[in-house]
Amino acid sequence: MPRALGAPVLSARFRASPEDFLVEEIDGFEASGGGEHLLLTIEKRGMNTAFAAKRIAQWARVPELAIGYAGLKDRHAVTRQRFSVHLPKRVAPDLQSLQSDDLRVLASEWHAKKLPRGALAGNRFVLALREAQGDRGAIERRLEAIAARGVPNYFGEQRFGRDGDNVANALAMFGGRRVRREQRTMLLSAARSELFNRVLADRVAAGSWDRGLEGEVWMLDGSRSVFGPEPWSDALAARLTAFDIHPSGPLWGAGELRTESAAREVELSALAGDSAPALRAGLETAGLKQERRALRLKPQQLQWRWLQDEALELQFVLPPGTYATVVLRELGDIGNAAVTAPAL
Repeated sequence: MPRALGAPVLSARFRASPEDFLVEEIDGFEASGGGEHLLLTIEKRGMNTAFAAKRIAQWARVPELAIGYAGLKDRHAVTRQRFSVHLPKRVAPDLQSLQSDDLRVLASEWHAKKLPRGALAGNRFVLALREAQGDRGAIERRLEAIAARGVPNYFGEQRFGRDGDNVANALAMFGGRRVRREQRTMLLSAARSELFNRVLADRVAAGSWDRGLEGEVWMLDGSRSVFGPEPWSDALAARLTAFDIHPSGPLWGAGELRTESAAREVELSALAGDSAPALRAGLETAGLKQERRALRLKPQQLQWRWLQDEALELQFVLPPGTYATVVLRELGDIGNAAVTAPAL
């Protein structure tokens, strides 16, 4: 996938230890204070979300379906996120018995509903890039450009599986291979993400990822609401500059593309070759509907500082469903030092 802001200016390693990748969910709501769901704010180290949910279910002696969480977090990190536990009798085991070296309970509150997916305002990241090499002036200028202009809102490599084979497996599923229900959901997401990334890559290569084309469909910042196409105007230009709206690309499914003219031509061209027609047909047959995703991502509260031993620390906030790794790739070649062991 092409970079938008120029050639790499930095090479470094990240995730040399879980503490080098800190992720904290920003809550999307406050607990109601009553109800049958215990909201637990958990800090975990070296543990993915699914494994933590399983441990919490065992602690509470409830089925895993009784556990809710807003988002999936990586294993090779220190992460803070909320889980809900359905306890109809409002009786919870001793919280101390859930504590361990790799899992700590930071807070607990009662709430009226199960925590649904996506129920968060965003994620706060603190990342340490080790063995950083490159001209500091050029690196800081690139960070200033990221803060001012944003980055292409690609789906990150995590979406495509540890070995990058989720798209191939999705094609096999569309061809008749039977898969488990949870795997089916993952493969549908990978297929959709692949098609979106192809459209975005073409827009990046053409320099149109952060500006409007004729026939553009616009997405409101911080929401899934879209509007357009409509004639270009000074008002649209001002809103685009202010990051109030973003150009959008297709999340493929059944139904007509909403874009027109030049924007539609780019999308259809990007989705015409290779395996794209089979991916499109499979998604339509699976019952997914046409949706949109912003092409542009602007990290909020971006800060940086140089640490000892040639390390660069970055802090920023991203909205749900976006990836810190796509911010890093606009800096350069950031190697993942995390061991490739099976996820917990």
